Amino acid sequence: MNLRARDRLIPFPRRPLVMGILNLESNSFSGDRIEGVDLALRRARQMAAEGADFIDVGADTASTATPTISEAEETARLLPFVRRFVAECADYPRPADPEGLFPPLLSINTWRPAVARAVLAEGGDLLNDLGALPTPENARICADTGAALLIMHNEGTPKVYHPYHAYPDVMANLRAFFEEKIALAETAGISPEALVLDPGIGFSKLRDDNLAILRHIDQLHSFGRPILLPVSRKLVISEVLGGIPAAERDAGTVACIVSGLRRGAHIFRVHNVRAAVQTIQTAGPVLAAATSASA
Repeated sequence: MNLRARDRLIPFPRRPLVMGILNLESNSFSGDRIEGVDLALRRARQMAAEGADFIDVGADTASTATPTISEAEETARLLPFVRRFVAECADYPRPADPEGLFPPLLSINTWRPAVARAVLAEGGDLLNDLGALPTPENARICADTGAALLIMHNEGTPKVYHPYHAYPDVMANLRAFFEEKIALAETAGISPEALVLDPGIGFSKLRDDNLAILRHIDQLHSFGRPILLPVSRKLVISEVLGGIPAAERDAGTVACIVSGLRRGAHIFRVHNVRAAVQTIQTAGPVLAAATSASA
């Protein structure tokens, strides 16, 4: 299995990849937003040094608790960062791990086609689309630019509140959803090798649905595409631990990463890059030894 993103071809199996979260938005549930392009670029460089394989930059929070910004404002926040990242990333420090991707790939976190088209024209290797691909437009944009496309499971329109609901069988729902959306993306002209799947933990799902995904995410391997696990500081961790704030959920995030490693997740999207990289570096050999001993 390969992931094709612009002119990069990333083969799997390999050690799992880490995607560092960079928030340029005015509100962030985890309290880690960054003001200004210079500070954002400094943080991107730091995450690369810590071992981030992707930098995922977004400018509008996914939370429905705050109103969305305009397409023009979202684009204006993203473009200066993207232009400078593309110009400077080859000079970033190389990660200590020789299996790390260098330079790190740039992920553009938006669901709106007008923003995606404007930003990907300037750079970006992957479109992180939380919109659940209701139309083929974002897939066409990725096909035109060569960017990879992350398809995230979601119900309803982003930034519009809709009640969470329990699924009779959340994994069956995910399998049917991805079957439909992969076909839609391929019809729009995108290569199957340019697709990444995201089960959308925390989006339109209750606690037990999120936990079921963590237990059974290996069922998505049948699609033959890389699986991204976005568990960092998610509400489900707080629900399990009795209501702790987002900034205190890194230990729970590590536990979810280990669960994802056991079930073959390929990419982990995180706030704390250093902790995620060290978790993968430590848990990988331990899990491999356990598998070998039980064989």
